[in-house]
Amino acid sequence: MHYLVGQVVEGVITGIQPYGAFVYLDSDHKGLIHISEISRGYVKDVTKFLTVGEKVRVKVIDIDTSTNQCKLSLKAVNRNMARQKQKVHRVQKVPKMVIGFQVLADHLDEWIENQIKREEK
Repeated sequence: MHYLVGQVVEGVITGIQPYGAFVYLDSDHKGLIHISEISRGYVKDVTKFLTVGEKVRVKVIDIDTSTNQCKLSLKAVNRNMARQKQKVHRVQKVPKMVIGFQVLADHLDEWIENQIKREEK
């Protein structure tokens, strides 16, 4: 899917940090709701507003086309958002986010053994 600045889209909160929340949009696009884009009021604790697994409607405010990373705004969509968590909508399945080469390292010994066995035959 191709996103445009100004577009309102749905995503799932996949992680929360003190500076904001990470959002899964689709297999090619991820985003960040910076703490300043969560509510019009002061936000001291992101977890008072958002929960991992929660489905949210956000507005795309910028896109880095080289990485498909989107800057997102919750307050632009939810203008009357209270200073409490919204009703939580759990998503059945969110893809596991894997960073780095750990997955390859986990299988490396097995692959080497299989290759040795093939060469011995």
